[in-house]
Amino acid sequence: MIADRPVGPDHPPFIVAELSANHGGDFQRALKIIAASADAGADAVKFQAYTADSLTLDVDRTDFYASGDSPWAGQKLHDLYKKASTPYEWFPDLFAACKDAGLIPFASPFDQAAIDMLQDLDAPAYKIASFEAVDHGLIAACAKTGRPLIISVGLCTAEEIKDAVNAARSAGAEDIILLQCNSAYPSQEDDANLLTIPFLSQHYGVLVGYSDHTPGALSSIAACALGACMIEKHVIDAKEPETADSKFSLTPDTLSTVVEDCRAAWRSRGGIRQGPTDSEKGSLAFRRSLYVVDDMQAGDVFTDTVIRSVRPGHGLAPKHLDDVLGRQCTRDIARGAAVDWSMISGVTKK
Repeated sequence: MIADRPVGPDHPPFIVAELSANHGGDFQRALKIIAASADAGADAVKFQAYTADSLTLDVDRTDFYASGDSPWAGQKLHDLYKKASTPYEWFPDLFAACKDAGLIPFASPFDQAAIDMLQDLDAPAYKIASFEAVDHGLIAACAKTGRPLIISVGLCTAEEIKDAVNAARSAGAEDIILLQCNSAYPSQEDDANLLTIPFLSQHYGVLVGYSDHTPGALSSIAACALGACMIEKHVIDAKEPETADSKFSLTPDTLSTVVEDCRAAWRSRGGIRQGPTDSEKGSLAFRRSLYVVDDMQAGDVFTDTVIRSVRPGHGLAPKHLDDVLGRQCTRDIARGAAVDWSMISGVTKK
């Protein structure tokens, strides 16, 4: 349960719109994203609660610049985080806007000061970002609040996931949700590895969702079919003006597709069932069954020239053909009659 909404396999997937840096430093834009997320049918909006100084050092050395294939390559980390951060003074109004829109607000904190701020706002859950999943002190501090704890496991080895779960449980966490995640921005469907979702659930005995950084909806939908109880997607109101995260964020129309199709995927899971559903029962008539294809008189022998397996399905099942062939009929039978046991001499009803 997160706030007033149940989370788990018996309930539709809990859809989280990640606002992250997509406000672009504009409070009104943040409000627009919240409103758009509500209109799209999301359950919650997640923020990131950090300052540049809580994440890195303001040092002009190579180590402190983004590099490689990162969408932020070449930027100084302190400058990037300062520009992308959500001002703490916005949080009371952002949380209020979410609640007014029927959304559940929560956040990823990155230090104790952020946790304290979120506790003052009665945050209903805490999220540990993939990059922080190796910070057992942060995990423990969130776990000690007694609120549900969501941990993304992008980048994490099996040992690191085990250590993160143990750190959470040792600090008192009872409600843990792991999010399968690929922490490339954007990530590709080929790297989603969604079969990890049921594995994590079985291995750790926790709920599992999916933090999706792919450009579209397909991976999220597939994740729900595999049992993901939560989907997290970065959301933006429009691709322009750009923000630090806009390249891998969904616009509201695509978020709406994610919401609708993920819930449809959840419904399609159903349960383990064999046999016709109520909606299929009318289709049973279109099965094949045994019918008499020539007029017969009492005492005639059933042969493969007078009995055939055809549609509809009102006669004996085709599997009984060998039980009928070579037997005499008990009465006159007109062409087109469905074969039943009363027509067949010397055969006990099966």
